[in-house]
Amino acid sequence: MPRFSANLGFLWPDLPLPARIEAAARAGFKAIELHWPYDTPADEVRARCEQLGLTLLGVNTVVGDGGRGEFGLGALPGREADFQAAIDQAIAWSVAAGGQSIHAMAGIVPPGSRPLATDTFVRNLGLAADKAAEHGLTLLLEPINPRDKPGYFYSRVAEADTIIDYVGKDNVRLMFDAYHVGVTEGDVLTRLARHLPRIGHVQIAAVPSRAEPDEGELRYEILFEQLDALGYAGWVGCEYKPRGDTDAGLAWVGKMGLSL
Repeated sequence: MPRFSANLGFLWPDLPLPARIEAAARAGFKAIELHWPYDTPADEVRARCEQLGLTLLGVNTVVGDGGRGEFGLGALPGREADFQAAIDQAIAWSVAAGGQSIHAMAGIVPPGSRPLATDTFVRNLGLAADKAAEHGLTLLLEPINPRDKPGYFYSRVAEADTIIDYVGKDNVRLMFDAYHVGVTEGDVLTRLARHLPRIGHVQIAAVPSRAEPDEGELRYEILFEQLDALGYAGWVGCEYKPRGDTDAGLAWVGKMGLSL
């Protein structure tokens, strides 16, 4: 049976982060993952997780200048120093908070700049992976669908897989977000099996609504069965946007015969 993590970037959105952590524990989650928690002291997050028996999984690197439309820095030529600063920030915060992984965000790149962006991202990741490895941290690469983020550096699983090949570091892994894969490419179960050896984390949400995983095109009961059949031992992040009340929305877990 999958082990589910509460993505506190989306779940209980009306609460401050410390209260979201407590809400996740009350709901029965055993792990949490975060987006950009840097305004909350890492030692406070660590203390709450230890008190509540929660495992802290991962965080994202900062997006850059959101006002200018930036959504990550890793593949942006000329922003190498800013990306390494973002990695340093994520590593320091994760080490202090007891985290395990960092989503190294690539960013939105102009049309026609992909070759240079690829070289930039690979070089940046090589340096970042070495720094993360010193602390036992994994870097995760996540393709993001072009409907939600037009122009994002990669949207297909095979593109991220190629970057992992180029970087050649054992602690650079794939974040397989079934929602993004479903929106961009479909054939989610086949791609899940094909790329399993590279997968460091799985995330879920309904396709195409990004709500709870009990509606839409993708039957998550089958995906969960496949994860078990494939021997996937990692966590499954609930990175969906609740239709309403987060706690009420968790009814999908019991309906599928699962538990948190």
